[in-house]
Amino acid sequence: MILAVKKSSLIVVAVVLALCVLCGVFVNTQTFATVYTNGSLRKIPVYGVDCGEEKLVALTFDAAWGADKTLKILEILEKYDVKATFFLVGFWLDKYPEETKAIAESGCDIGNHSKNHLEMSKISKEKIKEELEYVNEKVEELTGKKPAYFRPPFGDYDNELIETAQSMGLQTVQWSVDSLDWKGLSATEITSRVTKNVKNGSIVLFHNNSDNILEALPLVLANLINRGYKPVTLSELIYKDDYYIDNNGTQHKNKEV
Repeated sequence: MILAVKKSSLIVVAVVLALCVLCGVFVNTQTFATVYTNGSLRKIPVYGVDCGEEKLVALTFDAAWGADKTLKILEILEKYDVKATFFLVGFWLDKYPEETKAIAESGCDIGNHSKNHLEMSKISKEKIKEELEYVNEKVEELTGKKPAYFRPPFGDYDNELIETAQSMGLQTVQWSVDSLDWKGLSATEITSRVTKNVKNGSIVLFHNNSDNILEALPLVLANLINRGYKPVTLSELIYKDDYYIDNNGTQHKNKEV
């Protein structure tokens, strides 16, 4: 069937889209936004969520090297009745299958952090698919459930990476608060960085084997809970549908008209 469209209507649509681009307004494409920055269109993953007055915050842990603190992290989370999200690398999964199962059994989310922790904007689309599919399959093999979220190693991404992850059913997620625990900060310094910068809908980045994570995590949790925050998994924080993402990477629920 051929649809006849008035030329004037096409011109109006083109003008509106052009104005959106010139003003830096996003064009929502399901789970990521496209914004006009530095002379080009760039897709943006989720950095945080606008959850209104709800004091929700997602704690996330990247796991690539080492696992001797992972079970203790789970114990601390359980003590505070909190769930978190762990982004696992493929070679970590291979080396620590029991820890992976323990994370899943605790009720925490497991996300995809690629197979080899590469700078993925520098590899081919075929290689990206290999990196992501390996982790998807390994997590499903160990836990019975595929990841729903993907975090690019080093926070490095481009349009092709986000599009490829999306085609594989993965939502690309960054963070809005960086604990910098990997730099060897003290527990007090980590706690201060997180608690001073967190707000409703924040996504906080930790690492499962950083130097002082076991000392810092109880301090962070106690502070957040005392201030009325509810730490949740990404699956509890991130909107699944009927939303848009602004040019800062913040997810918003569409308002009812």
